[in-house]
Amino acid sequence: TATSPTGPAPSATSPATGQGPAYDPRLVPAGDPGSTAFRITRTGELPTPSGDGTGNFRTVCAYSHMNTDDPIVAPMRLGASHLHVFWGNTRTDASSTAASIATSGGSTCRGGTANRTAYWAPALVDTASGAPLAPDLVHVYYKSGYYGLAPGDIGALPAGLRMIAGSSTARGPQEHAGWRCWNAGGAATASVPRCAPGDFVTMTLDFPQCWNGRDLDSADHKSHMSYPVGGRCPASHPVAVPVITYNVLYPVRAGADTSRWRLSSDTYPDSLPGGYSVHGDWFDGWDPAVKQTWTDGCVRRPVTCGSHMLGDGRVMQGDV
Repeated sequence: TATSPTGPAPSATSPATGQGPAYDPRLVPAGDPGSTAFRITRTGELPTPSGDGTGNFRTVCAYSHMNTDDPIVAPMRLGASHLHVFWGNTRTDASSTAASIATSGGSTCRGGTANRTAYWAPALVDTASGAPLAPDLVHVYYKSGYYGLAPGDIGALPAGLRMIAGSSTARGPQEHAGWRCWNAGGAATASVPRCAPGDFVTMTLDFPQCWNGRDLDSADHKSHMSYPVGGRCPASHPVAVPVITYNVLYPVRAGADTSRWRLSSDTYPDSLPGGYSVHGDWFDGWDPAVKQTWTDGCVRRPVTCGSHMLGDGRVMQGDV
């Protein structure tokens, strides 16, 4: 059963100049209800050496909901944004705050309420039908070593941190964002690729991993963070945290024409391919003790924890 997004939304008529693709709010797909339980158990399972000097913690999440809110860019302004797809915290909307995200709502990620983090990105729309598309799964990586920062130099993400990666106004390739076919592999592309039926069109996005050590947010929601420069954090942003990567997987059904798929933030002419405006938001809602555990047990060591281990013999449970 389809559900309408929170707040006003455009109909399936042609969008005005400067707006993203039109979509039919009646076709917004229902999401996963998530879990309100703290889903961590001890199995004794421990990580294995990564073999390449990197530290790797991952989790898997289901799609939760869509709405036209953005609690980082437009807090308390209902329906002030383009359509977003959310996973993680099931109650994320315009009124969400650091306190509400950390203490309320269920979660569609493994571990249940151990991870109430709010994750979101622009929705992907099939312009042939006006239907917003639901991702099948979302893989979120928290890692070290990929931009030259040694695992032992990484600290835990501070409580209440929020940030944005990528650009909603991009009209061409972005350095830290792109697309790929999940099963086929190969090089990333700047726009939505053509993937075979049965594969997944996958939006990828890397967040900056150097923090200024003071601010949990900034006026542009980016300046308090930085990407490493030359394999180290710049002096202005000296605190190294895990690099967060989104991999948002959209299934390709038989007969799908992915050349008609566009992001809700693609405000440029239809003559250009869809997907250039990849961006995403991250708003911390991890249980602090759990976050410290996987930081120490998975990211600060050259090991791989799969998509469920915390590194101390406990695992995150879930239905995804």
